[in-house]
Amino acid sequence: MSQPLIDKIEHHLQEAFQSLGLETSLGRVVSSSQEGYHFQCNGAFKGAKIKGCSPLTLAQDLQQRLSSLETFADISISVPGFINIIVHDACLAEYGNLIFQDKRLGIPFNDVKQKLIVDFGGINIAKAMHVGHLRSSIIGESLQRIARFLGDEVVSDIHLGDWGLPIGMLIEEFRLAYPEWPYFKDNFDKDLFKKSPVKIEQLETLYPQAATRCKEEEARDIARKATADLQSGHPGYRALWQHFRQVSVEDIKRQFKPLDINFDLWLGESSVNDIISPLLEKFKQQNIAKESDGAIIIEVAKEEDKKPMPPLILVTSDNSITYGMTDLATIAQRSEEFNPKYILYVVDNRQSLHFEQVFRAAQRTKINQDAHLEHIAFGTLNGTDGKPFKTRSGGVMKLQDLLEAAIKKAQERLDEAELGKDISSQEQQEIAQLVAVAAIKFSDLSIPRLSDYIFDLDKFVSFQGKTGPYLLYTAVRIKSLLAKAKEQGLIPGTITIETEKQRDIILSVVQLSRILKISYEERAPHHLCEYAYTLAQKFSTFYQTCPILSNPNVTQAASWLALAKLTLQNLEQVLFLLGIKIPERM
Repeated sequence: MSQPLIDKIEHHLQEAFQSLGLETSLGRVVSSSQEGYHFQCNGAFKGAKIKGCSPLTLAQDLQQRLSSLETFADISISVPGFINIIVHDACLAEYGNLIFQDKRLGIPFNDVKQKLIVDFGGINIAKAMHVGHLRSSIIGESLQRIARFLGDEVVSDIHLGDWGLPIGMLIEEFRLAYPEWPYFKDNFDKDLFKKSPVKIEQLETLYPQAATRCKEEEARDIARKATADLQSGHPGYRALWQHFRQVSVEDIKRQFKPLDINFDLWLGESSVNDIISPLLEKFKQQNIAKESDGAIIIEVAKEEDKKPMPPLILVTSDNSITYGMTDLATIAQRSEEFNPKYILYVVDNRQSLHFEQVFRAAQRTKINQDAHLEHIAFGTLNGTDGKPFKTRSGGVMKLQDLLEAAIKKAQERLDEAELGKDISSQEQQEIAQLVAVAAIKFSDLSIPRLSDYIFDLDKFVSFQGKTGPYLLYTAVRIKSLLAKAKEQGLIPGTITIETEKQRDIILSVVQLSRILKISYEERAPHHLCEYAYTLAQKFSTFYQTCPILSNPNVTQAASWLALAKLTLQNLEQVLFLLGIKIPERM
């Protein structure tokens, strides 16, 4: 079996359409919307317009060409021209057994290995991580896992905000708080002050103070000058900035560790500082970058624009480098170093205008070579009141606080369900953390990416319904079943199909290839979430009606056990792609 079952079915449909002089793309199949059928093809509607006949007539012609194939148990037509397909049980069982023997069989690995860069932009150094960073991190992690699994070469970059006005604001706030520190002196010697005096607690306190202070124009002007001095090489500011960065990176890594979110590169805006001046000069020589009211800009508006498109500002009137300039420099750097096919920016949809400006400027300057730039936009995470998620006191919820609250809630739910009673306290804590992370990640990824959603901890940390904990419970239950079967001497056998419940599970299993392809192409992990939940539901129904361990028919019990293990294989695979770990027991 070199191709997924759905691809095999489509191949038969494509040949049938081609035999009638029609394009093969009309042979696409989808899951059937009619009860009792497995798949359906709607290509007869478009094909009929080309042929100049009715969809029903064309569908009947196709039916005649398909009915004799061994793959199909039944091909029927429904008005006004739907082609309904039932796959033969023997074919389903064959595919089920082959996938059971090698779970990577039938996966649509990319024919051409492509290089992707996944940019998790939006995390600023020195600023406490909050739930707003959650979606970019979780979505980006899943996207890179899916791409790697399908054969692409992926480089992920956290791309820290570490070089703009917020850093100048913070430098000035530290100067006010600690005027005796040597970093603000003209005779600063970096070799004498290598040990950092900066603590993460100071950053968490002074950053919001700086943001509040710089609402006043005078303070903001001072911060702008500090930013320009930093970017120009002020030795004390550079040293202090390095301390900010080091402390921040250590704290970000600590917070991401329990979420199992990883990055290949820990670069930032500062990483391209050395190439900004040459690029600016190049843009000026190309007559693309121009001066406007003391700033340097690139016009990105097009004639066909239906609404105003402001220019991309590269350098402000006070000589500070902007995010737009560092983004362009980063594209140039990535194109030179990695020559990627795609660069994906996983940033919320409020930044859509910025990325449209940057992408247009990159196109004008021709700095991205062959790379396709994509903004992987997403909606906001809101509280149960429908407003941006906050603490009870009205402040922004920190990521660390959210995780701790989820772990506490997970432990409560484990206790309520009387799970893990015979497990050590340490292992209980580890399981509670896995349950909490599953709840957070699944709740986020199960929502279509562009949608806003309400984060309801009580709802998401539940072992019932469409939740991450429910999927963990299903997987652990299958692990327990396999362990008990082994103790009884029962081993998985050959999968056969005798009941509708078995057929339902195998139909789900063979569709993973299509779900993976859609999730990859649409950059949409929610399809995998829906798939995993549906599969878990189908297994629960099967398990209730087909008691494996008490079945006196050993051959049938072994077949059912193989189906259980096949379900576990698929759940493990999908949950891994979603970044969710399964405990060994509960």
